[in-house]
Amino acid sequence: MNSSYKDFVPSKAIPFIEFLINEHSFTLKIVNQRETKHGDFRQLPDGRFQITVNNNLNKYQFLLTLVHEIAHHVTHQKFGRVQPHGKEWKMVFQHLMLPFLRPEIYPMEMLPFLARYFKNPKASTDTDADLSLALRGNVAETGKHFIFDIPFGSLFVFKNTIYKRGNKRRTRYECMNMSNKKVYLFNQNVEIEFYKNG
Repeated sequence: MNSSYKDFVPSKAIPFIEFLINEHSFTLKIVNQRETKHGDFRQLPDGRFQITVNNNLNKYQFLLTLVHEIAHHVTHQKFGRVQPHGKEWKMVFQHLMLPFLRPEIYPMEMLPFLARYFKNPKASTDTDADLSLALRGNVAETGKHFIFDIPFGSLFVFKNTIYKRGNKRRTRYECMNMSNKKVYLFNQNVEIEFYKNG
């Protein structure tokens, strides 16, 4: 059994994770950060099941991502081929997460955001900006800033492209791409770098 995950999750979550790993046979691999996803679940050519989770997540994000992927595995075992994030997966994910939604595993200030998210879990926690920020403790990666932290009109860099921060619409920010002059909407939990001229 792969026990390297123990350094990546809250210690009080370990017995529950151990149970899930023993109950549902799969290989867990902890991998380098991927831009487009936190984790994935797949069946390997030899028939075994593998779950991967990014190594750059904090322990609260890691735990949520791991259970998200285990839910795909359990859904696959129970229901066969269904919509990846359909009603069956949502039901399984909600059920599997219940033992983890307690203050000795997730800090009290995160629990209301998690409770709201689990009323109807989405494919990605990043689409829920409030939950995404809470899971990160409202702290951006070193050297980066959240988009809501930078002044209106500031230039910033996102994925090697320069943008200018514009107005806030309900939950997102209008930002102009300085090379093609098109306006894009950014979630408030997006992490960016200040543009340093020269």
